[in-house]
Amino acid sequence: MRVMAFDYGTKRIGIAVTDPLQIIATGLDTIHPQYIVDYLKTYLQTEQVERFIVGEPKQMDNTPSQSAMHVKGFVTILTKNFPQIPIEMLDERFTSKMASATIAQSGMNKKNRQNKELVDTISAVILLQSWMEKRV
Repeated sequence: MRVMAFDYGTKRIGIAVTDPLQIIATGLDTIHPQYIVDYLKTYLQTEQVERFIVGEPKQMDNTPSQSAMHVKGFVTILTKNFPQIPIEMLDERFTSKMASATIAQSGMNKKNRQNKELVDTISAVILLQSWMEKRV
């Protein structure tokens, strides 16, 4: 079964997913928060997901950041709509910076490098890869 990760933002949610053997993390999509439940219901009709990983926003001193309350609300929505899927929180500090650096190094043109949806999706991939590395 797959594992799915979310880089939550109030404007966009970056989504990444593993392959069924949980070896490779791949960017799946970027969705507006108001459409996430319908998106996941459709996705889960054809794919089995055993766990959700949600990026936990923290300050450098390890305290919750200002966006933590929004992420809590998102986790509540996931729990309510998908109670059978466990949710794990994972520190997401630096994922956006790492995603931007990855995009910059990829050789993409400037317009594509500034695509915030791409940054959010790659942030979710980095989050998921981090989770996969921690469980080994």
